[in-house]
Amino acid sequence: MGSFAVSKIKQMSTIEKIQEELDVLLNETRKHEIVLHNDEVNTFDFVIDSLVTVCDHTLEQAEQCTILVHYKGKCAVKTGEYKDLEPRCSKLLELGLSAEIV
Repeated sequence: MGSFAVSKIKQMSTIEKIQEELDVLLNETRKHEIVLHNDEVNTFDFVIDSLVTVCDHTLEQAEQCTILVHYKGKCAVKTGEYKDLEPRCSKLLELGLSAEIV
């Protein structure tokens, strides 16, 4: 194998390694969302109170999200890093709401 071929292999190896490291960093800092789904069970007031308590919404934010969930079927209610969203989503689920992290 010529020196050009060896140099090219080393270059590709370095590029692949950098790409892998970049992918890991992006996944760690990538923003996720808690999506709340309409469930036809919980009252508007209960959902609003839950969003204020669990997601730190203002009353107005919680009301707007609740209306969107009701009419559109779902709404992203909180954006952030997975490690912050996971306990919040778990709490919403414990309260009987239908939510997921995407």
